[in-house]
Amino acid sequence: MVAAVLAAGAAGVRWLRVAQREHYLAGSVTTFARRWWTLGANRLLLVAVVLAIVIVPGAPLAGIPGAAAIAAGPFGLAIRGRTSRLAWTRRLRTLAAIWAGLQLTIVAVGFAAGVAPLVALAAAALTPVIVDAALAVAAPVERRLARPWVQRAKQRLAQINPRVVGITGSYGKTTTKGYVAHLAGAAATVVATPASFNNRAGLARAVNEHLAPGTEVFVAEMGTYGPGEIAELCRLCPPSIAVICALGPVHLERMGSEEAILAAKAEILAGAELAVLNVDHPLLAALADARAASGQRVVRCSAGDAGADVNVMDATLRISGRDVGTLARTDIQPANLACAVAVAIELGVPEATILERVTTLPTPPHRLTTQMVDSGATVLDDTYNANPAGGVAALAALERHGADAARRVVVTPGMVELGRRQREENRRFAAAASSGPATHLVVVGHTNRAALCAGAGEGDAEVVLVGTREQAVAWVRQHVGEGDVVLYENDLPDHFA
Repeated sequence: MVAAVLAAGAAGVRWLRVAQREHYLAGSVTTFARRWWTLGANRLLLVAVVLAIVIVPGAPLAGIPGAAAIAAGPFGLAIRGRTSRLAWTRRLRTLAAIWAGLQLTIVAVGFAAGVAPLVALAAAALTPVIVDAALAVAAPVERRLARPWVQRAKQRLAQINPRVVGITGSYGKTTTKGYVAHLAGAAATVVATPASFNNRAGLARAVNEHLAPGTEVFVAEMGTYGPGEIAELCRLCPPSIAVICALGPVHLERMGSEEAILAAKAEILAGAELAVLNVDHPLLAALADARAASGQRVVRCSAGDAGADVNVMDATLRISGRDVGTLARTDIQPANLACAVAVAIELGVPEATILERVTTLPTPPHRLTTQMVDSGATVLDDTYNANPAGGVAALAALERHGADAARRVVVTPGMVELGRRQREENRRFAAAASSGPATHLVVVGHTNRAALCAGAGEGDAEVVLVGTREQAVAWVRQHVGEGDVVLYENDLPDHFA
């Protein structure tokens, strides 16, 4: 029993780290546990744990090797972590206390029933499930603890009374936010939410810490993992201009379908004076028609539809069918820019000023940024939040920069949270890379290895398999030199296999 309790303690720290990395979402820990315990040699370790649980009622000492397996496994998932270390924040300490209480209560019940070794070992094996139960218990506690800060943020917004621009989308939110803040800054005092502060607590913190008296425009990024979340953010920070900059299968694993994702994102439009929608996705085009029919003002934006109200195509900005000017930069995300231009026009920024400020638009870090490294190679860094549409754009950038390069390398662990489409989307990406611009495809980790290798087999690229990002970087440094181009497409923290 003691060995099982100690094993649960070691396992608990491991799975608490996963909970923290997965934004404290109940259910996420069990999902990752299932993936890790069914990977490679961990299957044998899992069999050993199950056998120990079966045998321990008749032979209690058999529980000791079972407890050791729980404490040691799953292999590959470190307790401390390489890329995403455990941070003992107030929230994590609260969660840890709830989890420990649940775990010990289960053991105490087993002890009282006279089956302590069996119950203690089974509880240790089910630590991920118990951590998820603790997350469910902690959720209302966290909401109550955050309530004073949310109320303070509401009061501050009411006092300062800026015009609020709310931005959501499956991807591109942060880029669009940066574009809007930069363009609108020509005509108003603007504050934007920092980094990815796009949930209830983050938005309240952004208001309380950054919204200063005299702010005329507040640009708020809004994210969601399910229905009702954006509606809640809008009650905290009601937008007068609401933007949906993209729709895609990101978070499909959690939300089930693109229609469900659209419904969750569309909550941002309720009550807004103006809806700015990227109509390149047919579901968003249909939403634009529906909102316009309901009487809401709608601006349709696009990177491919010449008939949209604002479009950026062939390096040309068009507004209401007029060519406003040619864009000198090629690293701008056109649909995101179209949405930002629509917002800037609504905020009173002259067209000539918009065109001028486009030349100095910020590029968010790790979103297809370009740099020359000491070896003389060009590195394209697209490691943040990869998605199928972004993957297409990244391969196009690789082709542009690597036209004359001997080696054009794609380093990727693939894309995640795509639900049933994950395998196919990763296969498609690898096939496009291998039959297109890439001469080498470096596959990192195991999460999407089978799908990426299957896609790579459809082309001519050489496939290199590595276990970690550090190993991938070492391979690149050894094999890539002057004139070559490397695309780092996505980067998964080490709680992914």
